[in-house]
Amino acid sequence: MADIARLTEVIEPEAAALGFELVRVKMTGSGEERTLQIMAEDPATGQLLVEQCMELSRRVSDKIDAIEEAGEVLVQGAYNLEVSSPGIDRPLTRAKDFADWAGHEAKIALSEKIDDHRNLRGELIGIEGDVITVEDNKAGRIAVPFDKVHSAQLVFTDKLMAATQPLDMTGVEDVEETDEEEAQ
Repeated sequence: MADIARLTEVIEPEAAALGFELVRVKMTGSGEERTLQIMAEDPATGQLLVEQCMELSRRVSDKIDAIEEAGEVLVQGAYNLEVSSPGIDRPLTRAKDFADWAGHEAKIALSEKIDDHRNLRGELIGIEGDVITVEDNKAGRIAVPFDKVHSAQLVFTDKLMAATQPLDMTGVEDVEETDEEEAQ
């Protein structure tokens, strides 16, 4: 498979060099249908334009190729590279996400039960130190250690939509899709 921690070490400086913050690095799929997903944002807007995604994709691809040509295999076998913006119902992967999006509804899956709950859904109260507080719709207020969060994401609501900058679709109409064979 792939060492996500090592890939993150390689990808994060490339994103930072462009002024972006890395939100998530994830490998999905299996066999020849694997995808290395990179999610990043421009801190000024909370999103990436299509042009910015393409720029980061090229940088990361060149960096991975250079490292692999030097003898270190970062990803075994074939895979697709996908660079995207987090979107409105974005994943919450960093401590700062839980602070930045306090007051909004989130779904949180825990790596182990806390107060007899493995899945929470409710308003994020915030984070203090490494403890996230959520007002779960069923269980009430629950404190969750950051390291016990398996995955979390915002829930698309009218309140979230109103608080989110409009997505900038600049460049979308200029993107031309090609068959994989043509791209090689």
